[in-house]
Amino acid sequence: MSAFAGLDLLATAVVALDDDFVVRYANPAAENLFATGAKSLIGHPFLTLFAERQELERTLSEARATHWDYSAQNLTYAHPGRDPLTVSCMVTRIEAAGLALIAELRPIDEQLRQAREERLVSGQQSNRELIRNLAHEIKNPLGGLRGSAQLLERELDRPELREYTQVIIKEADRLQGLMDRMLTPHRAPRLEAVSIHEVLERVRSLVRAEFGLEIQRDYDPSIPELVGDREQLIQAVLNIARNSVQAGARNIIFRTRSLRQITVMKHRRKLALELQVIDDGPGVPEEIQERIFNPLVSGREGGTGLGLSLAQTFVQYHQGVVEFESRPGRTIFRILLPLT
Repeated sequence: MSAFAGLDLLATAVVALDDDFVVRYANPAAENLFATGAKSLIGHPFLTLFAERQELERTLSEARATHWDYSAQNLTYAHPGRDPLTVSCMVTRIEAAGLALIAELRPIDEQLRQAREERLVSGQQSNRELIRNLAHEIKNPLGGLRGSAQLLERELDRPELREYTQVIIKEADRLQGLMDRMLTPHRAPRLEAVSIHEVLERVRSLVRAEFGLEIQRDYDPSIPELVGDREQLIQAVLNIARNSVQAGARNIIFRTRSLRQITVMKHRRKLALELQVIDDGPGVPEEIQERIFNPLVSGREGGTGLGLSLAQTFVQYHQGVVEFESRPGRTIFRILLPLT
């Protein structure tokens, strides 16, 4: 199968079939997808791998007869000891000795994740520009408002009236701080070698001091250092952890793992870090789940809605992304960062 040596390097699962739809070649990605070795796949009837056998047989027969490409969606692969896996299958006719078709297989869940990631990145870029412009527009009149309140306060004879000017001044200062936080992430990262576990230990100490909560650890000690901005990474993880505590979580776990051959921000990475922040809080309200990373969106009364937005911004500065899944009693925020 030297003619297919280049397919060994692909991250997408590819198998070659003969005229009887028997597997004659499987690349390493296909071995990973089917959770079995190439030796077990080669010589195995391709149709018997999936629940939709008759539908797939028609698709393969038409592709072989017409030389057209076909996409068969929602094929279900069941492997003992694993949950059923839904994949899309693109079939292409080939001209090679003893071979008839090439089948390219992609997990549907992975496709949905990448599409969701693309929407998230696009939305974040638009939101950042909007918020930046809005913050600049608000800051100037805010300074004039505060200055006028100070001048007015000097002219007032009755102390009880000064309470009202103090309210104006304090609220102007609060809004000024909010505008400053909106503009903060727009500096470029200061890159250096960073241990993610040192970052997490710093966040653990900050959460312990602020809330008295002890965060549990489940670290993979084999994870190498990454290149990043230490302070931005600390702030990103701290914002997520704070969000969990403020939402009502009583138990939080930091979990780190290394992932191989994964697509992050449209780029295929040989090695990436997966950092999970797991909590037992009430979960993200369903009505805001699609907008949870947008600025000024918060599921908590009195929240500014900036914490998760800034976390996403800082992680994206490192060519990574923040994802989440949530239900009452278990929420997982997942940070993916390239390690190469």
